[in-house]
Amino acid sequence: MEFDGGFRLDQGRPLGTASFTMGMLDEGAGDYDALAFGDAAEKLGANIGAGASLDGSNVYLSALTDHLDASIGLWADVIQRPRFADADIERVRQTTLAGIKQEKSRPNSLALRLLPPLLYGEGHPYAIPFSGSGSEASISSLTRDDLLTFHRDQIRPELATVIVVGDTTLAEITPLLDKHFAQWKAQGDSPAIPQPAEVAKPTAAQMYLVDQPGAIQANIFIGQLVPSTKSPDALVFDIANSVLGGEFSSRLNMNLREDKSWSYGSYSFTQGALGQRPWLVMAPVQIDRTLDAVRELQRELTEYTDGSRPANADEVQKIVNNNVRGLPGSYETARSVMASIGGILRFERPDDYPVQYKALQESVTVDQVQSASKTLDPSAMTWVIVGDLAKIEQPLRELMGDKVSVLDSDGKPVR
Repeated sequence: MEFDGGFRLDQGRPLGTASFTMGMLDEGAGDYDALAFGDAAEKLGANIGAGASLDGSNVYLSALTDHLDASIGLWADVIQRPRFADADIERVRQTTLAGIKQEKSRPNSLALRLLPPLLYGEGHPYAIPFSGSGSEASISSLTRDDLLTFHRDQIRPELATVIVVGDTTLAEITPLLDKHFAQWKAQGDSPAIPQPAEVAKPTAAQMYLVDQPGAIQANIFIGQLVPSTKSPDALVFDIANSVLGGEFSSRLNMNLREDKSWSYGSYSFTQGALGQRPWLVMAPVQIDRTLDAVRELQRELTEYTDGSRPANADEVQKIVNNNVRGLPGSYETARSVMASIGGILRFERPDDYPVQYKALQESVTVDQVQSASKTLDPSAMTWVIVGDLAKIEQPLRELMGDKVSVLDSDGKPVR
């Protein structure tokens, strides 16, 4: 069952509320406490869970056909009647706080915590760590009432869509859903879901450094906002990104890893979003090559986007072939089919999008890909580099001048 909203509903609430609440749904529901619920699901062979993402939340059930009625009953309890017991809240709170500390201790996850507020700006509904985990202060402040309010606002029948994949039919599954959900009623009016506002492109590049004393490598991240997944040009941009850094054989990885041996891997990628998507480059490099790697990344980005070294037919065809030939393997499991349907739902795609996808891929031209590459602007990107500043800060300041700032692990400026 998919719900609109997701991390966006953290706006006006403690950060991490969406992820924390959804993670609590299967920690006891209906007549079962957390342990009894786990036992009941195990006896049925059912797998039940819940989670949140940037633009939505979901509660899922994987069940054996022979026990479908009872399994849907448990699933319905999770959706409609979570217990939110105080002892379970405290247990999950401690696990979440430990997870946040772990995120902040690892350079990659730390950078992914810091980038969203830097890219979107404070107050934007997407300005939350990419993990959705929130902060130590916000998770510590969460109360049972916060969870109940979020559940009331988010887990509502008018925001829900059921997706069913398996050996069943509409005639078979509908009576079971009616049995367990016919009496489900929302409380109060449906709340407004914050819409992601358009964010203007920065006027200049900015570089943020985070100290990790003793680190033997620097973890380089570059970010920029690009149009929504719903954009008509999103597919062409994704191919343009793959030419640059989306595959093992793409330009960034072949340069920093295969040619220069400075990195175990350098890639670029986007995350799906209804608003502007975050486009990111990730390049962990040996510490003594940080400045050289930054210069190489700047050169690769500039030459690609200004047409000095445009996309060529071989690069584009290789990406298209890979995408098209991988389609049969993309629908081999029920979970994969469900994910595809979820994408069709979330981004308002036509029902036959998997068929259209093949035709769209094969119709893309090299000129379209090169035009899409100009979405990226190397002169206005946001850099986050985590490493031993005693070894890398001064050379980077000499390169970037007053565009360099130092942040702590919470994203606060360091003098």
